[in-house]
Amino acid sequence: MSLLASSEPEPPFRPREKILEKQRYFQSVPKPTYLKGRYDVITSVAIPLALAVSSMYFIGRGIYNMSHGIGKKE
Repeated sequence: MSLLASSEPEPPFRPREKILEKQRYFQSVPKPTYLKGRYDVITSVAIPLALAVSSMYFIGRGIYNMSHGIGKKE
């Protein structure tokens, strides 16, 4: 008898109850799925917001510097 042809099924990695509990949580309605994890708000809201704010600041600073002639090479 070989080891590959075992008649016993392999035990699952997680219990079925835990899987069903996670599925119920992620399929519920109140929040969108991409915001349900622990750190999802950081990656989907905070980082893009920080990038947008910093880019607007640098664009505004560049326009101000150009209009006032600051940093011009002669």
